[in-house]
Amino acid sequence: MYDELVREGLESEAEMVSVERADGYAVLRMEDPEKLNVLSAAMMVQLRRAAEELVADSSVRAIILTGAGSGFSTGGDLRLMRTATEHLAENGEGGSYEIWRWIREQFGGMSRLIANSDTAFVAAINGPAAGVGLAFALTCDIVLAAERAVLVPAFGRLGLVPEVGTSWALTRRIGYQRAFEFYVGGSHVTAAEAAELGLVNHVVPDDELLATALEWGERIAALPPHAVPMAKPLLRATADLPWEQALRMEEFAEPNCFTTAAFARNVDALLEPR
Repeated sequence: MYDELVREGLESEAEMVSVERADGYAVLRMEDPEKLNVLSAAMMVQLRRAAEELVADSSVRAIILTGAGSGFSTGGDLRLMRTATEHLAENGEGGSYEIWRWIREQFGGMSRLIANSDTAFVAAINGPAAGVGLAFALTCDIVLAAERAVLVPAFGRLGLVPEVGTSWALTRRIGYQRAFEFYVGGSHVTAAEAAELGLVNHVVPDDELLATALEWGERIAALPPHAVPMAKPLLRATADLPWEQALRMEEFAEPNCFTTAAFARNVDALLEPR
């Protein structure tokens, strides 16, 4: 089943993802607006491959992840889910392995790429974000939302658990009890409510979302080349470390910054007479 889905994604003639490059950053857009950018096999395989190529390019300092049309992404394709349940019914010998493999290598692979790469990811939520799509957005380093955006915790109603890193993101940002309410309540969360809860960084007018995201891309690209690749893994790791261990990580990382030409130039510029 897994290999068939990957083959289906690779052989699809439909272009489900677009990439727009600028100076130092790129826009990675999911391109199935009629279906609110549902994560079909073709969409997922193409999205992960495009993201891997951008992350491997050292000239790309930031990636803006967004959706085409009026939606960010409504998450996993229900047709894929039905295929998975039928596969279990017809071929129960392997159990849930093939489903686990898709979740881990495709959905989880994308979340790990966002979190573990040294490239900054900026989510620009332009509409509904649900399921795995919501997980991808919450995993990004900066989360921007248009006023019309809405977070949709659909997994509970489907009988699924919070997925692909969502449980981690929710419990750390809003605490266990609110995360539990978010899951069992299933109520849509508006952009304004998400900002109050700390699930998104900023809410901007609908027609200013992309421009704001591009500004963040430019801001990140303008930093010294070593800054984000060193700071991002540090900040992500220290979120779960005791204070003393976090301090030690900083102490080991900081001297490396002194060795860069960019740091020396910036210090000299600050010391020059105004």
